[in-house]
Amino acid sequence: MDKVEILGLVAAVLTTASFVPQVLKVWKQKSAKDISLSMYVVFSLGLGLWLVYGFYINSLSIMIANSITLVLTFAIIWAKLKYK
Repeated sequence: MDKVEILGLVAAVLTTASFVPQVLKVWKQKSAKDISLSMYVVFSLGLGLWLVYGFYINSLSIMIANSITLVLTFAIIWAKLKYK
């Protein structure tokens, strides 16, 4: 693995991990009333496109980061629809 891909993996871990506190907060409080549904829907679409892009260029860091972040984002969207 080259240095550029390692840099991408570090960036992927940091940006993906940034969503974990939000998911945990929503889960613990059983409330997502202050979260923008439209922002997370649009963001999820962008993540999906990044994931496709990652497959096209065969970038492990892009594929992993966007897959995991997409799951976390779907969890927030699910909570927003469930808890309002």
